Amino acid sequence: MTHDLLSQVLSPSDVKLLDPTQLDALCAQIRETLVEYGKRYGGHIGSNLGLVEACVALHVVFESPLDKIVFDVSHQSYVHKMLTGRAEAFRRAELFGTVTGFTNPGESEHDHFVLGHTGTSISLACGMAKERDMVRAAGGTAQTNNVIAVIGDGALSSAIAFEGLNNAAEQGGNMIILVNDNEMSIAENHGGMYATLAAMRESHGRGERNLFRDFGLDYRYVEHGNDVHELIRAFEEVHGIDHPVVVHIHTTKGLGLDAEDAAQGVCEGRCEANHWQNPLSRADSSLGARKYYGGLAMASLERRFATEPGLVVISPATPGSNGITQDFRERAGAHYVDTGITEEHAVAFASGIAKAGGRPVVATSATFFQRTFDQLQQELALNDTPVTLLSFGAGLSDADNTHSGAFDIAMFGNIPGLTCLAPTSRRMFLDMLGWSTSARNTHPVVIRVPGDTILKDERAGELDPEASLAPQKTDLLKPWFGYDVVSDGTDVAVLGLGNAFATAHAVVERLADSSPAIAATLINPLQFSSLDEQTLRSLAEDHRVVVTLEDGQLEGGWGEKITAFYANMMPDCTMRVLNFGADKEFTDRTPLAELNSRYGMTVESICSRIHGLLD
Repeated sequence: MTHDLLSQVLSPSDVKLLDPTQLDALCAQIRETLVEYGKRYGGHIGSNLGLVEACVALHVVFESPLDKIVFDVSHQSYVHKMLTGRAEAFRRAELFGTVTGFTNPGESEHDHFVLGHTGTSISLACGMAKERDMVRAAGGTAQTNNVIAVIGDGALSSAIAFEGLNNAAEQGGNMIILVNDNEMSIAENHGGMYATLAAMRESHGRGERNLFRDFGLDYRYVEHGNDVHELIRAFEEVHGIDHPVVVHIHTTKGLGLDAEDAAQGVCEGRCEANHWQNPLSRADSSLGARKYYGGLAMASLERRFATEPGLVVISPATPGSNGITQDFRERAGAHYVDTGITEEHAVAFASGIAKAGGRPVVATSATFFQRTFDQLQQELALNDTPVTLLSFGAGLSDADNTHSGAFDIAMFGNIPGLTCLAPTSRRMFLDMLGWSTSARNTHPVVIRVPGDTILKDERAGELDPEASLAPQKTDLLKPWFGYDVVSDGTDVAVLGLGNAFATAHAVVERLADSSPAIAATLINPLQFSSLDEQTLRSLAEDHRVVVTLEDGQLEGGWGEKITAFYANMMPDCTMRVLNFGADKEFTDRTPLAELNSRYGMTVESICSRIHGLLD
């Protein structure tokens, strides 16, 4: 082989042919490739740099795909992908993005699950091992041999990881749980177990305190988790083992990041910025909606901390991506709590604070709130506690299929007793947050944080960032209940929910300029937890068409409820209703413009449908 070893590794069998010196060279080349890839394309670079040697060692010792390797979250599977025939996707700019940032069975037989959320690898591995053992017990030939779950120390904070450990210990049989301990989560680790992990590292796994042995699991420790030869020896010792074992390796996150990265604040080791790295070409980009609006929210809450001891911001391990900066966290002190990757606990914890008289705010992504649906319904809504949820990244986007925010309206909007607000400006967002966290509100509230579509139009002057209105028009109405009729018209009413309000605004302007011109009514619904029946009934007096726009799944969402209202509550009404929203499907890194075109949510398509009904 030449010095370009990576180009000649097309499958795990090629890795096994390398001698020890070549393995060191391969690890060095992979690390260089990852560092360069991070500069040019970005991604989860830090976790992958820390796992280079472990991935190489896994493919030296085990026989993938007969031996099943399950990566938790799987954001740290880049090296695995390089070693299983996909290296060029990380080396050639024209191929960047042709593989996902997570494992994907559609790409390779060496990937077993589409994953992107935390803590599930051990449970998935338990299932694969169970099927193998059942087949063997019946005298059959299993399609699985060794089963390896690869999980990080940060992911151990997730409840399902503990459930998996508990099941593995009782189930028995071959299972290897590789714990990659780099002393970091997405941000810093939080929780009592991390003092135990630190003690285990300090004693090189020989101390009395041992998290995994207390579960009844066998245990091995590897201090030099970035030494490929030491890892190979450790993996060879557990290959073919007849019972569950934890191999705890100590690694350095971001190992190999250079001075150019450091100049951007992306350093090796315990550095929050190395979790997700943007390409250098975007170093001077303006803040996206999540960090921009999140930063404004934290600033508005921080001003109240001195006089409101019960005002607490809770983040389940994702502060930085939502504008909750390190400086804010330090200043907030006890007013900020990072619970670790524990969405279920975070919501239940918040409900407890609220029940005791506080006003907690839980801030995380729409996709991660899915992980705590039961607590949203039971501990929160059923108990009617005044918790505020800030849902970031909601709606349609170019996210991968594990992080889509397109399902949030259908999820939140169908929970009884949960007020669901959809602000459409900077000021409205802060006003809603101020109201929901005040004594004026005594119920649970979710606020759909405005997205990039709103922010873009605010920056362009298309939408007024200071636009807002009072929480309620009269004392007889629930807060934010009444729809805001932004401009009156006839024949056609266009209702744009949340991020879709920007499109609704553009549609009304386009209709006014069309031939024949249509003076349409523009309505901002403000919320999606209930229907403003008074406004809907009044539209029937001088409108023939109602158009609803939402940047989320249409089925089970908000717009269809308006269609049902006219069909069921006003059966003699001749109102025609057009609903625009997303299909019920998973999308994977599809550009937003392409999604809008697919779903007919462009200004041109919407206007064409309206003219078609009126002609």
